[in-house]
This record gives sequence, C-alpha cells and structure tokens, in this order.
Amino acid sequence: MSSASGRVFIARLAGTKVFDPLGDLVGRVRDVVVTLRQHGNPRAVGLVVEVAGRKRVFLPLTRVTSIAPGQVISTGLLNMRRFEQRPMETLAIGELLDREVQLTDGSGKATIEDLAMEQSRMRDWEITKLSLRRDAPTGGGLVLRRRGETWVADVSDVLALTRTGAEQSAKTLLATYEELKPADLADVLHELDDTRRLEVATAMDDERLADVLEELPDDDRVDILTRLKVDRAADVLEAMQPDDAADLLHEMPDAQAAQLLALMEPEEAKDVRLLLSYDEKTAGGLMTTEPVIVSPETSIATGLARIRRADVPPALAATIFVVRPPVETPTGRFLGVVHFQRMLREPPHGAIGTIVDSDIEPVDPHTSLSEIARQLATYNLLALPVVDEDRHLLGAVSIDDVLDHMLPEDWRGTDDSKTQGDANHG
Repeated sequence: MSSASGRVFIARLAGTKVFDPLGDLVGRVRDVVVTLRQHGNPRAVGLVVEVAGRKRVFLPLTRVTSIAPGQVISTGLLNMRRFEQRPMETLAIGELLDREVQLTDGSGKATIEDLAMEQSRMRDWEITKLSLRRDAPTGGGLVLRRRGETWVADVSDVLALTRTGAEQSAKTLLATYEELKPADLADVLHELDDTRRLEVATAMDDERLADVLEELPDDDRVDILTRLKVDRAADVLEAMQPDDAADLLHEMPDAQAAQLLALMEPEEAKDVRLLLSYDEKTAGGLMTTEPVIVSPETSIATGLARIRRADVPPALAATIFVVRPPVETPTGRFLGVVHFQRMLREPPHGAIGTIVDSDIEPVDPHTSLSEIARQLATYNLLALPVVDEDRHLLGAVSIDDVLDHMLPEDWRGTDDSKTQGDANHG
C-alpha cells in the first residue's frame, strides 16, 4: 500500500484497519476526504473511519503517524462526532473513482481507477498520481492506446477532476466495497450525493440492490426506486422480501406503486398486494409471507438445511414454522414452531413433528405493533406466527421488522454526540 517513496493508493486503502499507538483497533478506513484546488494538486485532508456502531468519523491526516500495508496508525486522538461532508470536500472513493476525465495531450478521455497520494515537503498529503484506464482505442493525438490498457499518470495530465455531468461507471467503487454487508453499503450510499447514489445503485445487480434498499432510510430508497427505469425497479422489488417491498410501495405515490405492481411477476406481486391490504403497523402489514415453513414429516436434517440458506434473514433462521400441507402461505393448519437450538439437540433423521412447540400463541393480522412487541419481549422470541381465523399460517413478524417501525424514522442518522463543526475537519 505504501511504497518506498511513501505513495499510497487510495482504493487499496479502503477497509484498512486503523490502530491507536497502543495497538488497539480504532476502526476501518472507508474513504479519503479531498479538497480540489484551482491551481496545484488536490489535497487529501483526512480519512473517513468507520468505528463501532457503524458510525463514520473524520480522522485528520495530521493525526496519522503511519500508513503501511494492512494498517494505519493514529495518534489516538479521535473526534467521535459523526462525519459530515462539507461543500468544498470530495470523497476520493465515493466520488472520484470511475470519474471520466479528459487528457491534456488531446488523445481523448480515460477513466480513473485509483488515485495516489504523497506527502509534500510541507508534510501535506497531495493527490499526485492517477491510475487511468482506456476502454477503447482512441486516436487524434500523439498517443494511441490499446483497448483496456491502464497506466499511471500525473494529475496534471488530465484537464480537471470535477464532474462533467455525464453519468459515470460505478464498478470500481462497488468492487472497493464488495466485502461490505448490505447495511454498511447502505450507509455509504446514504452519504453520497443524489447523482452518485443513483449511479452506484444502477451498477448493482438486482439482488444486491434489493438487500441494500431494505437497509436504507425511506427517503433514499424511494428516490432510488423512482429514478430507475420502471422495468428495473419492478425486478428489484421482486428480489426484495415481500414485507420490505410493501413498506417501500407504501411510501410511493399510489399511481407509481400500482404501475410497479403491474410489472412484477404475478406470484411475487400477489404477496405484496396482500401485505398492502393491511395497515402497515399491524401484524399483517409487518409480516413476511416467506418464513421457513415445513410439514411435520420433514426431517430435522432438512429443516437445518433450510435455515442455513444465505437468503434467510437471521431473525427468521432461528425458527421453523410447522403446518399441515400446503406449506405455501396461506398454508394448511398451523401446528407450532420448532426452535433452532432444539433441532441441534436431536438426531438429524428424526421428524420435525416430534419436537414442535405448540405453546407459542400466534397473532392475527390486525394485531397492533405494540402488542407484537410485548409478546416478543415476554417470551424472548425472534419471530411470531401470523394466522387467519381458521388458523392458516399467513406469515411471520420478525423482531427486526418491529424495531424498524418502533425506532424514530431517522434512526440511521441519529447520533447523540453529533454536533456541527470540527476545528480539525478540513
């Protein structure tokens, strides 16, 4: 990451651990804050560091004593106020990677794949080099480069780093954040400007974008979905959990919601329409129609295999719902639940029907949010079954859905220690 010359490539810095002088982990680097100048190289002023609780704070580069492969060492003095980007600041990873720039030699355009920073004689960190890529051969100047060629150039070899207004690729940015969980990537998107956020969202595949939308605040995800092409938006809704898709459609104008529902596959749309028919703060509006459901004859080994699937959310993976066939919602008669820990204590060839817990009382779809929360807390449960008047299972309400609706709407951005300004910021 650092060469003998002290050059640091910023894209490779993402995810690097930050330690204090005693060797205790402080957090991880998520971006580098840069100020663009009319004359001279752009100046790197600090790191955006993700600390405990997924909060991002500003670490001035004046408080960094060492940058080496795999680690950044700070002085130990860290202002824990949440980082807020200022108008004159640019995020190197979030906004400059994949930027298309014009070359000063007249040979055309190139795309920024990475940026390198070095310390000047005055000990300031400056962006001095750009790793550039050309995706197609271009003539018309002194240089003719082959397709896909990459090279390292001086910052002065490009006309400007400011946005041209054209939509830029976000593939390099997504590759940099590939290891992030959806909730962490949602935090990254939340901090980007509207244009860049849409660029990054557009570059994701449907499954990844669906996972991230489920973690974003309502304003952000509605903004993204309404600006996508309608066919793509419908595909993303299909990839979401039905309850999350219904929550998102609840926030949209009725005409747009109806249009998207009409474009979804009928089977996927059916579950979402059912959820939309209930008040969003009742069991019917909160539930997912896709919990793990089996018949009593199912083996314990099969049940364990079902909850191991990557697409099963953790809160739903702790409980299997046992019903008479059919096992698609609305199911046959609900019999009870089987807890994950109980399955681990039983022979894998045994039938799930022999270990059913029938003491868990299901709720009806009109049960209020407060009553659901009370039952989850009283019986230490992660999910509750929702049944109709004939005891057919309609779905399940998980604790994460309840928390999402009980916390303040802006809980993702709330920080008790947050105050405006930082004497060392910028």
